[in-house]
Amino acid sequence: MIEERLTEERLTEALTGTWDATRSARDALVDEGTAAVGPVLDVLCDERSPVDWTVSADVLRRLGEPALLPLAEAAGSADSPEVARRIQWVLERADVADRAAYEPLLEHPHPLVRRSALFAYPMRGEDGAAFLDRLLPLLGDPDPDVRRRAVAAVKVVGTGAVGALQRVRRRPATGPRIRAAALEALAEIGGPALLSDRDRAAWRRLTRIGQRTEVPEGLHLCGSWYAVPSADQEAVLAAFDLGHPEPVTLRTGAAAWNHDHHAWDAGGPHDGCARVFVSPALDGWTLVFGDTAEDTHRLDDADDETRASIVRGRCAELGRRFGAAQWYGMSCGDGWTAWCVAEDGEVVRYYDSEVAEEDGDEGPAHPAESGYLLPHQDGFPDDAFDDVSPSGSETFAERYHRVKEELRIPDTCYANDIAARLSVDPGALGPHTSVAGTGVVALTACGREHGHPAGALPA
Repeated sequence: MIEERLTEERLTEALTGTWDATRSARDALVDEGTAAVGPVLDVLCDERSPVDWTVSADVLRRLGEPALLPLAEAAGSADSPEVARRIQWVLERADVADRAAYEPLLEHPHPLVRRSALFAYPMRGEDGAAFLDRLLPLLGDPDPDVRRRAVAAVKVVGTGAVGALQRVRRRPATGPRIRAAALEALAEIGGPALLSDRDRAAWRRLTRIGQRTEVPEGLHLCGSWYAVPSADQEAVLAAFDLGHPEPVTLRTGAAAWNHDHHAWDAGGPHDGCARVFVSPALDGWTLVFGDTAEDTHRLDDADDETRASIVRGRCAELGRRFGAAQWYGMSCGDGWTAWCVAEDGEVVRYYDSEVAEEDGDEGPAHPAESGYLLPHQDGFPDDAFDDVSPSGSETFAERYHRVKEELRIPDTCYANDIAARLSVDPGALGPHTSVAGTGVVALTACGREHGHPAGALPA
């Protein structure tokens, strides 16, 4: 047995070193099988050990099923967040062929263990449906992270879980949270289409209550939106060819916009073009987050010139209808920003930071940009940071602010800064914002054909 052949000192010596240097020792320990679990687990849980935790974690991960229960017990007695993190990492990535080995962990008293077991469960179709009876009770788990992972695991099962979830919704609750989590899972799988009439009615009641008490909060800005100086929601819906408006809170509408804008990474083919969020009148302006289905499909893979033409055309059309209109764009993944301003039916300014970076800015500048640098402009002297490494963040920041102040270099503006001057900055909504009417999520032509995207939204 390995306990007889290797003292803790010898085990530490064998596993101390670089990843490549410890490869043979790790392989040998994996070959030992179950006997290696205890000694290596002791090393993993010793924060004072010179062994890099990833080395001992790799051994336990590769040992797989024999390590599961010892890891679970160690999680219950972990004496620091770091040790718990290491154990969770291994539990979630253990090399286990049969997911049934995780079943005892689903009932473990420690929530970290239940969360980790659920991380290993997501399986699609029939493979996942076979485990539904074990997953559904965790929808009512007292730990919110366990509930979230249970919803995620059931979502991956897909339509095979719908019948069981609808039964949970119809029957008396077996716990204080399980029916709510089942509703969330149904929405994640199929959106509003899977909700019963009773559930949709309950959702609308919650929305009405939320609208009466909601205090506006700044939105996370990633994507594009239009602004028109009108409180006539019907006219705005008609201008964008939108239908089936469903009243929502600002929180729900913003979540729908962000969900759909990022749907390219996991959604269906029309998840990004099915609906838009139309705000209530905010300080007299209605904001439309997203694009019509027609514009979305035209913008897909469009070059810069075509994209500009589509946006300009839409802004000009809206400007003729409402007297003025603006379009704004921002990205949370990089520094891209853009805006288009139409007055009296004519586009008077179009700016795109990426285009300006490559080809320069054709202008002319808009008065709202006065006092700002545009994103593609650099107001600093060429030698301002020659002797400062950008990686030395504190030193670089100190130099940046000092030179900026000494030379009176203006701030750089982004779409939300221009919006704040011309209409409404949706990232700066607050108690000071005047709200009239109700916001709606409305379907585009694609949405009317294919329905709402799947995904749960906050009330």
